[in-house]
Amino acid sequence: MVTHRTAGALAALAMLAALSGCGNDAASAKRPAGPVAAVVSVEAAEQRSVPVRLQAIGNVEAYSTVSLKARVDGQIVAVNFTEGKEVRKDEVLFRIDPRSFEAALRQAEANALRDAAARDQARSQERRYQELLEKNFVSKEAYAQIRTNAEVAEATAKASQAALENARLNLEYCTIAAPIDGIPGKVLLQVGNLVKANDTGALVVINQVKPVFVNFAVPEQELPTVRRYMAAGPLGVDAAESKSDASLAQGSLVFIDNTVDQATGTIRMRARFDNRDTALWPGQFVNVRVKLYDEPNAILVPSRALQTGPEGQYVYVVKSDMTAELRNVTVARSEGDTAIIAKGLAKGEQVVVRGALRLSPGAKVTVQSEAKKG
Repeated sequence: MVTHRTAGALAALAMLAALSGCGNDAASAKRPAGPVAAVVSVEAAEQRSVPVRLQAIGNVEAYSTVSLKARVDGQIVAVNFTEGKEVRKDEVLFRIDPRSFEAALRQAEANALRDAAARDQARSQERRYQELLEKNFVSKEAYAQIRTNAEVAEATAKASQAALENARLNLEYCTIAAPIDGIPGKVLLQVGNLVKANDTGALVVINQVKPVFVNFAVPEQELPTVRRYMAAGPLGVDAAESKSDASLAQGSLVFIDNTVDQATGTIRMRARFDNRDTALWPGQFVNVRVKLYDEPNAILVPSRALQTGPEGQYVYVVKSDMTAELRNVTVARSEGDTAIIAKGLAKGEQVVVRGALRLSPGAKVTVQSEAKKG
């Protein structure tokens, strides 16, 4: 016979069983059916013509450099320019006290006039004695002496004229002008200093920066290629910032050295840049890119899409069924943030550029636009 206590126990067990079954059903409903899709960003592989270029590190060199020195002794009385500010050719930069040279010039002018008068007198006397000699009024010896005196007077007059021209030059040298357009550096001798002609130290150094040269070196193995394309026409050269790789100026290759450096296995080259906006400065280091030719139909992807594995470099490609495919690729070269793919990708394929570390071959993906990231 079932008692009331036994019936209550059975009812409680039945209720617990029911509740337990409901809990299992809820847990089963919350359990995911499969792995969660990884969120990635993609970009399409691009196909276009790209330049094939040699890259190197270059150093900017002034087109010409002039160290200004005094050509006469004296005291500097004026400095007529600002350090670091561009000066033009023939612009007066320094003045040396001219008073002693003005006095020397006046003396030289007086001497030249005196000796010119003596020369003219000697010439006139020589002509008269020649007439007297023809009439046998004077001896040949007397005429010879007069002729010698005339020649000495002629030479003395020429010497005085040369001294006069030298005095004029010395006075001109008191004014020191810029021989080229350029940027002057720090003034090494200020107003009040005494200078000596052709002294060891310069008054100032001027660098011509319009145009400028950029010197760089490339591996000797590239020499035949550069010479071949240079023979067909001028090769364009781009100078870029060393940090941001942003282009600063465009120029052309103008010089290839005649000897390979055996110590480094490189050959020196030089490019010329007009540098009208003075973007390049002497002594500056820049990235140099020499354009050889244009490669048509090249496949390009962002460099950040590349991964490196045991078999080399690869990328993840998102297929039409929204799964990731690991694709081994061959990289021809990289330029900045772009990689040129020689083998392994086709135009328009969607390449993962962000989120690749969470992927494995065949993994489900959800594509997030690059504009929405972060």
